[in-house]
Amino acid sequence: MDAPIPGTTKLHRLEENTGPAAVSVVSSSDYLKHIESAAAKVPVQGARCRPDRQKLLGN
Repeated sequence: MDAPIPGTTKLHRLEENTGPAAVSVVSSSDYLKHIESAAAKVPVQGARCRPDRQKLLGN
């Protein structure tokens, strides 16, 4: 399964990742629960971004 590449600089990659194959991905509720459970076990560390950039986000 392909996933969008945040910050891609190539138009053909953006088109590839947002095309028909991307919108046809279907996940079951059980699979989504599995992903959420796994993600909840990952410790969050550090700041989201540099303090000067954080101010721009309004947080």
